Amino acid sequence: MSEKDSRYKRLVERSKGVKLNLNIPVSRAKEFQIRTLKRLLTKAKNTEYGKEYDFESIIDSSAIYQSFKSSVPMGDYLTMLPWWEKTRQGVSDVTWPGKIEHFALSSGTSDGASKYIPVSPDMVKAIRRASMRQVLAIARTDMPKDHMTKHWLMIGGSTSLNYNGVYYAGDLSGITTSKIPPLLQRVSKPEPEIKASDNWAEKIERITAEAPNWDVSMVAGVPAWIQLLFQNIIDRYNLNNIHDMWPNLEVYIHGGVSIKPYKNAINSLLGKPLKYFETYLASEGFIAFQNRQDENVGMRMLLRNGIFYEFVPFNEKNFDENYKLRPDAEVVPMWEAEEGVDYALLISTCSGAWRYLIGDTVRFSNIKKREIIITGRTKHFLSIVGEHLSVDNMTDGVRQLADLLDENLEEFTVFGTNDDGAFGHQWYIGTHNESLVQNDYSDALDKALSQLNDDYAVERRHALKNIDVKLIPIDWFLEWMRINGKEGSQHKFPRVMKGKTLQNWQDFLATKGVERRNPA
Repeated sequence: MSEKDSRYKRLVERSKGVKLNLNIPVSRAKEFQIRTLKRLLTKAKNTEYGKEYDFESIIDSSAIYQSFKSSVPMGDYLTMLPWWEKTRQGVSDVTWPGKIEHFALSSGTSDGASKYIPVSPDMVKAIRRASMRQVLAIARTDMPKDHMTKHWLMIGGSTSLNYNGVYYAGDLSGITTSKIPPLLQRVSKPEPEIKASDNWAEKIERITAEAPNWDVSMVAGVPAWIQLLFQNIIDRYNLNNIHDMWPNLEVYIHGGVSIKPYKNAINSLLGKPLKYFETYLASEGFIAFQNRQDENVGMRMLLRNGIFYEFVPFNEKNFDENYKLRPDAEVVPMWEAEEGVDYALLISTCSGAWRYLIGDTVRFSNIKKREIIITGRTKHFLSIVGEHLSVDNMTDGVRQLADLLDENLEEFTVFGTNDDGAFGHQWYIGTHNESLVQNDYSDALDKALSQLNDDYAVERRHALKNIDVKLIPIDWFLEWMRINGKEGSQHKFPRVMKGKTLQNWQDFLATKGVERRNPA
């Protein structure tokens, strides 16, 4: 038996011994989530936060969730910030037992500042456990057995962490990389010194140079950078497609942003179809992953992995006009959630986040299988006159426009405008085809959005007067990200522009000769 076959056999044998917990019936969701909540509360009861909100009494309650719900406040990053600031100063036992030595840098708050999300040793273990479950779930598909022992290319943030004498801070991938199981380390690419680089242009160049030395069967990373890498390799070696370099490439694990705008472009770089698997790994924890091969299914939520979930129906009753959570917002636990409803996600975690508004909106696509799709961000909905346009709507609308033009439109952003009381939307969509830049596609996108969203269609007949779509060179999006220090896998181009970010974007466009618009 070859070494590769031996490694594969060990992987398969390990998968047989691991309970993936993927087929838990919805009737047991309550049981497992209550058990998770009790474990979290029990472990944190002697922390400052646990004493402040009397976790001991909640644990002893006959109705533990109702007691938790009524005793512990809902909030967001700014709510947890005073507690986490103490943790960053080296204080132990603040919101989670022990001293937190690692913080994941996440995308900024409304003022642009970076968020420091605590990552406890318990959370690292939970992420490692969930990652292994996803790999084992993929191994149980019809993927050829020998492909699992070939190289797995992971395009993530820099694994180099900054240490200030008290704690380490950096990309979540940098925190978790050293904890990758040995079996996966042996097949993981690129090499550690390349992973450590925070220069993305250099990282792509070095991976391209090493590409002929690898037999890659699986890639993981955000779509924009995977597309850029594939194109770079094809151009460098004068290939017809990426499978000329890596004939055994079978699987693409993606996350961070929707794959929809990028999929046609990525498919055009392939020699044969890939198996796409979406993953929901946030800085706050590993929430869900896709475990069955179908582009129309959602991601299976992890119910026993150190996170307790709550859901807030995303509507005007629960969120104000600035999409801030109202104090009296309606909240439901996992076992009371319904299909087809957009929810803002609250989580309590084994890193000391409590009833924390993560900022994502999700929808159950299959409640029996606990599968969700991400529909957007709480602050990235656009509704200046009641049109309630979600990022999911926006993405589908741009995809329909791309199909109409038979072009790849991967990046876009939009903001509300106000021209002397006439409200509207200003769109900027990136294209590789310079001949499209001068054309007006406002009517085509407007028609698509009207079919996707009834509220939008109604407001287009009343208060929403102007829809302006401008196609601009795709490179402008990457240039703006680079100028603002947001290049890399941890940063996504904002789909809805507001405030200082919008002002910065308009300043940048002005240097390209683009006229400013009056924001709503």
